[in-house]
Amino acid sequence: MNNSMIQQSLTITALLEHANRYHGATEIISVETDKTISRSNWSATRENARKLSSALTALGLSQSDRVATIAWNNRRHLELYFGVSCAGFVCHTINPRLFPEQLVYIINHAQDKALFIDITFVPLVAQIRDKLTEVKHIVLMGAADKEAAAAIEGLLFYDELLDSASDNYQWPDIDENLPSSLCYTSGTTGHPKGVLYTHRTTVLHSLGGNQPDGIALSATDSVLPVVPMFHVNAWGVPYIAAMVGCKLVFPGPGLDGASLVKLIDNEQVTMALGVPTIWQGLLHALKESGSKVASLKRTVVGGSALPPSMFAEFRDEYNVDLVHAWGMTEMSPLGTMNCLLQKHATLGAEDQAAIRLGQGRAPFGVELRLVDLDGNVLANDGVTQGALQVRGYWIIDTYFLNDSTALTDDGWFDTGDVATIDADGYMVIRDRAKDIIKSGGEWISTVELENIAIAHPDIASAACIAAAHEKWDERPVLIVVPAEGASPTEADLLAFYADKVAAWQVPDKVVFVESLPLGGTGKVLKSQLREEYGAVLRS
Repeated sequence: MNNSMIQQSLTITALLEHANRYHGATEIISVETDKTISRSNWSATRENARKLSSALTALGLSQSDRVATIAWNNRRHLELYFGVSCAGFVCHTINPRLFPEQLVYIINHAQDKALFIDITFVPLVAQIRDKLTEVKHIVLMGAADKEAAAAIEGLLFYDELLDSASDNYQWPDIDENLPSSLCYTSGTTGHPKGVLYTHRTTVLHSLGGNQPDGIALSATDSVLPVVPMFHVNAWGVPYIAAMVGCKLVFPGPGLDGASLVKLIDNEQVTMALGVPTIWQGLLHALKESGSKVASLKRTVVGGSALPPSMFAEFRDEYNVDLVHAWGMTEMSPLGTMNCLLQKHATLGAEDQAAIRLGQGRAPFGVELRLVDLDGNVLANDGVTQGALQVRGYWIIDTYFLNDSTALTDDGWFDTGDVATIDADGYMVIRDRAKDIIKSGGEWISTVELENIAIAHPDIASAACIAAAHEKWDERPVLIVVPAEGASPTEADLLAFYADKVAAWQVPDKVVFVESLPLGGTGKVLKSQLREEYGAVLRS
């Protein structure tokens, strides 16, 4: 039987062609590594991406070869996202905050054939160059630079590559099931694991993730992706932005609060995305500058739990709506977004806020369930806690170069999170399975205790860990960074928990530190804190 509808592959090429065709003049703003600002648009992005595809093909790359990037959020990185994938290669974004040994492992495991770097990372790459067994070409993302060329033998230059590209190059027809991009997750034990996305899953993620109850970008938005482009493809924002043709504002390496405030005001940013630590810095800068960031309407917050106090401050002081999201590298990454239902419209502001502090509901394309230790499916009653499992159109089946399935016997991916789900589908991450505290047989959520601590006016940031205890097996210990100029005491902070949690859940001890150890994606390294303070109650 003949198909009744046109059959076309779902490809990243189609996203970029759409942006060029209907939104070509829409601006792409880029803060460069030298802090200058360059201005481009979607048509120029498409043209430069095509030239890049031509240049990579001329370098001898074959279909599905991996092309790595170690770079900031900027317009050349955006061109790489499309120029690599549209040519049939795989764009492999790498987190520069990893240890050199991890970078070497990831680049070699991925068998990257080319590596594109911002000038910031020339010393880092020069240090590990001899250990990169498969990399044939290293390209500096900019104009020719004698000092960089002296540091890395055979270094090529991005701008020169584009100048040498063929004017007649045409993108190949690509099967939608071909791989398009590759990210390595830092949330696993042992070596990082690769997650390979396809053109099809990327387009479906863009469509499913940008619903009105999702990221909800439109052509009227000016979008600031503070989430790094090396972190799960900037949560898919570059692809969604091409799909709707919105303005993009790339912050480059300047992610401090003062720089972001200036960028938001100057470029009239309407929507931004990033992890909670970024927004904590922004709040501090707003207080110092006096700016009200009047253009900013929404921010999407993911990566770790959103502190309730931050939600209220953005809402009440700046009229900015913080939207909680959750996902994983293995999920492309979007799993849930927290938006209200029609029946919530009559609730008061505080009751609405209480709902929105959780991780939210799954969009079409993602299914969630809870199971117990024996794999039995648990009730969605908002109370019962269980292991959170997912499946869907853009969720992993197997890790890169691994023949073993990443799924359960009945086809679900176990996230490693402990959660609850209510009857309306609202999911709340209660803790990571490896972080949750089991005290005398009862569970204590570190996330809940951290959120309470951060709400204290004298606390800048906090982390809670399980410490060994002779009687109760484990008890909570709070590690906090005081706010600038503040001198909170342990007694003051513990008293702050009164009437907020049960008395037996109050931390046993508070440890004051100057800073918390952060991983490459801005998350607190609790494993390091457990190693340092896990025995503090026995001393």
